[in-house]
Amino acid sequence: MKKPLLILTGPTAVGKTSLSIRLAKKINGAIISADSMQIYRYMDIGSAKIRPSEMDGVPHYLVDVLDPSEEFNVFRFQKMAKEAMEEIYRAGQIPILVGGTGFYIQALLKDVAFDEDTGESRYRKELEALAEERGSGFLHEMLQTVDPSSAAAIHPNNIKRVIRALEYYQETGSRISEHNHTQKEKPSPYCYAYFVLNDERALLYERINQRVDQMMEQGLLMEVTQLKNMGYHKGLVSMQGLGYKEILSYLDGAYTLVEAVEVIKRDTRHFAKRQLTWFRREPDVIWVDKPFFNYQEDQILDYILQRWEERRKEDKDE
Repeated sequence: MKKPLLILTGPTAVGKTSLSIRLAKKINGAIISADSMQIYRYMDIGSAKIRPSEMDGVPHYLVDVLDPSEEFNVFRFQKMAKEAMEEIYRAGQIPILVGGTGFYIQALLKDVAFDEDTGESRYRKELEALAEERGSGFLHEMLQTVDPSSAAAIHPNNIKRVIRALEYYQETGSRISEHNHTQKEKPSPYCYAYFVLNDERALLYERINQRVDQMMEQGLLMEVTQLKNMGYHKGLVSMQGLGYKEILSYLDGAYTLVEAVEVIKRDTRHFAKRQLTWFRREPDVIWVDKPFFNYQEDQILDYILQRWEERRKEDKDE
């Protein structure tokens, strides 16, 4: 029988955290964070990181384990999450993957095969030099020529992903978009249920705006200032996170503080929209729309538990 895996995801600020704790306590679960920012130490406010007092005794993995100077990517997430899952299974518990980074969830759920990205190839150095000389748009046009599907999926400003796609084509002669499509079609090695918590867009955007205001009240400016004083800078993957890069721009004089806050709100709303677009493309997701349950968390929890039991029964019968 396949090992169990429960997924609770959804757009930022939809309310996953409190629901995930109650869910874990109901099914004897432990939580693995599928968030690209909560992995980092010292980055608590801007990442909306769960506080130890909120965990209510539920074990959490992949939270507060890397320094901001360390790079965190999908390959590393997948490796660390698998190790966490084995520990959870040994403890007789069920892993619950909680967070909004859809690519990370897909990588673990489908056990997507990745080659470790060392970043040391000669071709990569050439591409990085081209990006410096000719700009990100030039590299994106190169990608459009050899892999139009990847070019359509990757923003021209996401130079790292553009370079990786070009590098993959140069190394293998195949398109990374075709590789990714093949990997997505793989059956999952787990007995899983994939829940997407959602809300009406206007209410979600209102919650995002309120959350950003709350982050500022809690001391986001001081948090980013301290990180900058510790030597963490915009060139780091960690400091490109929402809330961090904008406050760094304010500290560098590129924005007023009011402008920085408005940009955080705007870009977080756009991020939530992209998250929902990703989840709509994923097969087998179970949408949990909060208005349908009149925002009653007890009803939402009962529905998730019911669907989870149905899924486990189906797996036993297969």
